[in-house]
Amino acid sequence: MVLSMINAFDIKSTKIDVLSICLHTSDLLDLENVLVKLGKKFQESGVVPFMLDVQEFDYPESLDLAALVSLFSRHGMQILGLKHPDERWAAVAAKYHLLFCSSHLENIREQDQIEVQETADELKTRKTVLVTTSVRTGQQVYAEDGDLIVTGAVSQGAELIADGNIHIYAPMRGRALAGAKGDTSARIFIHSMQAELVSIAGIYRNFEQDLPDHLHKQPVQILLQDNRLVISAIDSE
Repeated sequence: MVLSMINAFDIKSTKIDVLSICLHTSDLLDLENVLVKLGKKFQESGVVPFMLDVQEFDYPESLDLAALVSLFSRHGMQILGLKHPDERWAAVAAKYHLLFCSSHLENIREQDQIEVQETADELKTRKTVLVTTSVRTGQQVYAEDGDLIVTGAVSQGAELIADGNIHIYAPMRGRALAGAKGDTSARIFIHSMQAELVSIAGIYRNFEQDLPDHLHKQPVQILLQDNRLVISAIDSE
């Protein structure tokens, strides 16, 4: 897997360890107080990605996930996914466009070992590339055989390419091409939609004019439906 910066240099990917936040309370005020006491530790380090471990909570309805994600984000802690042994939480993660990790894989029954090993092998082949810096005009970032996560701003004239999904947690003014090897199920998630071009599995759309107000500079997701690109607002309610 190689990330290339056009006419500049090559960057080889490496293993990225994402920390987990093991949540013990759903009280937003208590969490706010703890985060305030941490001071500017994470703000000064830029946006830091985390998995949110919610296995101490039995029911998705017991958490205001939108508020939790927003709270941690304000303190420089970007929630990228949920971790829980109950597969019901996968739908919750999908609703908020988060990754999902089934933590029961860490404590499995003997008869499930073969299935789990196959799942682990599949995950090893699908890697995630994380870019925490801005992507400037003329630069290209490629996530081969995996997903691409970018937490820095993407300038006009910059290009993001992934064989899987693309997540951009910052203003996006360049080009984003997901499913580069033909994966029609790939999606693009953008925190602030200002892209000049988007593409999934070779089907593209460029933007010579701004989108409607409910999409322009708003969080959106982009996917293929009936062989055409669909751009929709991400509802945090």
